[in-house]
Amino acid sequence: MELIFEKSVSGRTGVRVPLSDVPNAAPLPDELRRREPVRLPEVAELDLVRHYTNLSRRNFSVDTNFYPLGSCTMKYNTKVTENAGALFASCHPMVALLPGGDKLVQGPLSIVYELERQLAEITGMEEVTTQPLAGAHGEMTGIMVIAAYHKARGDEKRKYVIVPDSSHGTNPASAAMAGYEIVTVPTAPYGDMDLDLFRQAMNDEVAAVMLTCPNTLGLFNPHIAEICAIAHEGGALTYYDGANLNAILGKVRPGDVGFDVIHVNLHKTFGTPHGGGGPGSGPIGVRGDLVRFLPTPRVVRREDGSYAVEDHPEGIGRVSDFFGNFAIMARAYAYITMLGREGLVEVSEQAVLNANYIMARLKEEYDLPFDQTCMHECVFSASRQVQNGVHAIDVAKYLIDRGFHPPTVYFPLNVKEAIMIEPTETESKQTMDAFIEVMLEAARLAKEDPERLHEAPVTTPVGRLDETRAARMQQVCCE
Repeated sequence: MELIFEKSVSGRTGVRVPLSDVPNAAPLPDELRRREPVRLPEVAELDLVRHYTNLSRRNFSVDTNFYPLGSCTMKYNTKVTENAGALFASCHPMVALLPGGDKLVQGPLSIVYELERQLAEITGMEEVTTQPLAGAHGEMTGIMVIAAYHKARGDEKRKYVIVPDSSHGTNPASAAMAGYEIVTVPTAPYGDMDLDLFRQAMNDEVAAVMLTCPNTLGLFNPHIAEICAIAHEGGALTYYDGANLNAILGKVRPGDVGFDVIHVNLHKTFGTPHGGGGPGSGPIGVRGDLVRFLPTPRVVRREDGSYAVEDHPEGIGRVSDFFGNFAIMARAYAYITMLGREGLVEVSEQAVLNANYIMARLKEEYDLPFDQTCMHECVFSASRQVQNGVHAIDVAKYLIDRGFHPPTVYFPLNVKEAIMIEPTETESKQTMDAFIEVMLEAARLAKEDPERLHEAPVTTPVGRLDETRAARMQQVCCE
């Protein structure tokens, strides 16, 4: 296939390659040389800069637009924490693995150690490891720790993990990858996992119960302590999916209500970058007898106050290279240290206030399956708009035209035509009001001119895609 470069002009260049400064360099063998010159666009430096700058302006990001993805907690990344991460660009704790290397990286080692202490205090856990590279990776690590615990006790008959039907998809996926079978408990009319059905599902073959609290409907389960107690009575462990931890910072510690394991998404709760394929970070915390099964090695503080790296023979081994994505951890450490307890409490209070404000303003035009005070996010349904042929996806596409990133749609799966909105704590009332007006505008168009919504987006470089055809054509395209 012939390559066509629209901006390329023959003979134009934006770079000058310096002459080799390697003395007596050996010539490249003929068999390693290209048969034909590489086809690259010929452009000036200014053309190149403008090309990529204009491409970047087509992106949605938290820095440029309101980004209300529900359950993803797309927090603003403060620039002071970005600077904190950059400070360690040339100083990584992996140097500690070299002979005597721990003396050279006491600063980075102290950050790993202190961040683990901070996260343990915030979540009510005994110990934390920062090794996992993402939330789902943390889930997998947590389930592996749970499996190691049961195996060490000789209790290998446990083969089930219970999840609610509103869980994140990674919960059953992580448990299944660890070899467990999944038992799904439906949501009760009050919006949380049905307590009676959960009791029926519990038996001595259940290894763990995985829960998000607040759940993906944005509701805090008032029976959460009772659920943990029931699980423990049956010999199972309880796993807290920390995706929605932003709603309860400084208010509730999962360990205090009975959870044994937790993963924390640093990007969702502690202001580190989110999306773009990484880097991520999903530390896990455990309590009680689970501590000895944490991944190894771990950072310890000696009696003289210095830091070292130690292996722990009973641990499940490494789940990543050393201590995960350290620059992300440095950002989270700066975020937590900067805000302190009072600041973290304010984060959760403002996030909950913002979500309830949006819920109160929109519930007259969009169905609200569970009409009660929400936490960090609110979940609507576009079922009313469907009566006029408008679906949640149409509302989402229209928001793009009006300058807003769409909220999450069609999740959680137990809400038809779901629209999940999470504003986070940093958005102003003015920004939320502008978003609300566009949502109300979309509701009016659904009644008066639904075709406008079917055509959206019309302001983007690429218009409405045929997503159904794209899904069906995957195999053909990949062959």
